[in-house]
Amino acid sequence: MNPLAKDLNAIIENGNPHLMEMLSEIGKNLFFPKGILSQSAEAKEKAHKLNATIGIAKEGNTAMVMPSVMHHLAGLSADKSLTYAPSFGIPELRKSWQQAQYEKNPSLAGHTISLPVVTNGITHGISVFADVWLDPGDVVILPDMFWGNYNMILNVRKHARLSHYSIFTPEGGYDTAAFDAAVRAEAAKNDKITVLLNFPHNPTGYTLTKAEADRIVAVLADVAASGTNVIVVADDAYFGLFFEPEAMRESIFARLCGIHPRLLAVKLDGATKENYVWGLRIGFLTYGCQAGAAPEKVYDALERKTAGDVRGNISNASHLSQRLVHESMTNPAYKAEKEAKYKILEARAKKVKAVLADPKYADAWDVYPFNSGYFMCVRLKTVKAEALRVHVLNTYGVGVIALGETDIRVAFSCLEENDVQDLFDILLQGVEDLS
Repeated sequence: MNPLAKDLNAIIENGNPHLMEMLSEIGKNLFFPKGILSQSAEAKEKAHKLNATIGIAKEGNTAMVMPSVMHHLAGLSADKSLTYAPSFGIPELRKSWQQAQYEKNPSLAGHTISLPVVTNGITHGISVFADVWLDPGDVVILPDMFWGNYNMILNVRKHARLSHYSIFTPEGGYDTAAFDAAVRAEAAKNDKITVLLNFPHNPTGYTLTKAEADRIVAVLADVAASGTNVIVVADDAYFGLFFEPEAMRESIFARLCGIHPRLLAVKLDGATKENYVWGLRIGFLTYGCQAGAAPEKVYDALERKTAGDVRGNISNASHLSQRLVHESMTNPAYKAEKEAKYKILEARAKKVKAVLADPKYADAWDVYPFNSGYFMCVRLKTVKAEALRVHVLNTYGVGVIALGETDIRVAFSCLEENDVQDLFDILLQGVEDLS
């Protein structure tokens, strides 16, 4: 094991030995390299005459660029957009995003969390998380309706075992009893369990109520207190898009930080959906845990291991993308712009609710609960989902997603409000055609 990894492990062990028990074998061996990186950083500070350490081309005192590129980057210098970013992410963006996390999650008040490490979108963040914390055979608990890429990343690539529970009760709420049973059953068989919670949920567009969140937090705290190490991953990709008053307005990550030494909370979020910049691929990975008398040292060690994984994987996320996100977040118009876009999506969600309240659809499908996010789903009663998808696509030029045998996912995020009625009427016509 590299001496740098040993040093980081010692810091983590001293702060909270249960974190060391949770780390994967890769995670225990990860470190952030010195070598060229540290020598370049030292030279940047002290090499006032000549600096021949940097792995970029320069002209004069700035990065070498082509005018055909810079023409499209008005207002940004090459040094602040086209050079390599640190594997941790650019410091000012990490600090801005952490501050925003506190503002958006009141339950974080009084809690210390890590500085977010920047990832290449949340998909990459999940992969980095899996490297650091999951070994082959480890169990990951998640509902029976879930984003398909979890299987690719966690099961296919990392060989974790996925364990499922039913997401909704017959009455329409989140099935916290099924969640409780699944978590306790896996805790009885494993020294470490990982629970993946995704709200607003993809594909159903559901966010927990406060009462449901209270139940889930209580279950996880109780299981940790019983002696099982618990890692809870909050995938908050669609955070902030809450459209109904009963939907909890903060991340469950905030409710879990520091509640027990055996519980590690991990927040995966990003500018992707929150700031409507999907192609910029900027995500964040943040830790919240009990970390002893000097939590800043433990968090620094975890950040170094996480950034080391980024370094050994993609080197760093795009500097240009990070700069654009940070410049937007520090613009005086930022909050008003976000609110305006939120209002558009809220109106679309409410239009879907209003349209689907019509009893004419009752014989064709049931509507899964939804109160947030980009999506909603219906459960077909008389026809197969894939047959309906293909039929309405080929016959009426309407695209939806088929999930399994019975479920259709509709992304109302990409529909104009005045197109909602038409879409569901065409789906109903398609059901009638096939029936």
